Amino acid sequence: MFLDKFKKSPQDKILYLLSLVGFIIVLLVEILIFIPAETAVSTYGILDYEFAWSIDQVVSIFVEWGASGILIQINAIYWDFLFIIGYVSLAFSLILLVYHRSGETVQFYGTYIPLTPLLTGVFDIIENILLLSIGNSITSVPDYFPLLASLSATIKFGLLFVGIIYFAISLLILIINKLRKYK
Repeated sequence: MFLDKFKKSPQDKILYLLSLVGFIIVLLVEILIFIPAETAVSTYGILDYEFAWSIDQVVSIFVEWGASGILIQINAIYWDFLFIIGYVSLAFSLILLVYHRSGETVQFYGTYIPLTPLLTGVFDIIENILLLSIGNSITSVPDYFPLLASLSATIKFGLLFVGIIYFAISLLILIINKLRKYK
């Protein structure tokens, strides 16, 4: 009977597989692409570019990066589309796994929280398209593109933060409730 608690529904198996695939994608892209890209440029990193807010700030970053640094970061942004698939899959599946096991109160407050990773991915895609447009031709993009990219990044990180906080609190409540049942 104790082992029956470890049997998973087909839905759970899909979520576990999705979280594993997402984790592997995140790990590989981070190690193989993002870390080398960050060490290839000095002073300014990709987050500085995401939150440049104006063309003047972008120009300062690009001057510091130089042509090779810009190419490295543009390449990393293309890889970010795969990274988005990874982190959205990972976050979505983990939030759903905890959500399904939580009590009614936690589920009530988190009714729409499983959507946050998906919305995060949408804003990340918008941000990436804007950053690629700027990076590929800074002289021919509208001045407001850095502003829109930075707003998208802000919303992306805000939604991701909400999802992570919900997951952490829900998981903690779930663990506490499980421990209380075993006592």
